[in-house]
Amino acid sequence: MSYLNLENISLQEIPKISDPDGRGNLSVIEKDVLPYKIKRVYYLYDVPSDSSRGGHAHKELQQFLIALSGSFDVVLDNGINRRTITLNRPNKGLLIPNGVWRELENFSAGAVCLSLVSEVYQEEDYIRQYDDFKLFVGA
Repeated sequence: MSYLNLENISLQEIPKISDPDGRGNLSVIEKDVLPYKIKRVYYLYDVPSDSSRGGHAHKELQQFLIALSGSFDVVLDNGINRRTITLNRPNKGLLIPNGVWRELENFSAGAVCLSLVSEVYQEEDYIRQYDDFKLFVGA
C-alpha cells in the first residue's frame, strides 16, 4: 500500500434540516452520505483535555467521525506527512480511509465524538505500532 494524500481528506457536510419554527436542527446520515454500510457505532465522551485517543491505523476499516458536542482535533498521518483537522460542528464529519494513522486530542469540556465505522471490531485490522504502520504504507 502506498501513502494517501492527506489533502484529499476533508470535512464533509452532513445533510441538515432546519426547523422553520425555530425548534432546532436535524442532521441525517442515510443513503449515500457514507461510502459504506455502517457496521459499528461507538462514541467517546468525558475525555480529559490532556488525553488523546486513537494512536492507530486500520488495514481495511473506514471511519466517519462527528463532534456531536464540543470540539477535538484529529491528527492524520500517512507515514510521511501529518495534518490536523478540528471537528466542532455536529453537521460536519470526517471520513478517514483505511491506511491512515489517526490520533484524537485537545478535547474540549463536554466533547462527544461519534464514530460510524465500516466493520465490526476485529483486533487483526488494527495497526497499533507506528513503525509497523510505516512498513504497511511503505514510508
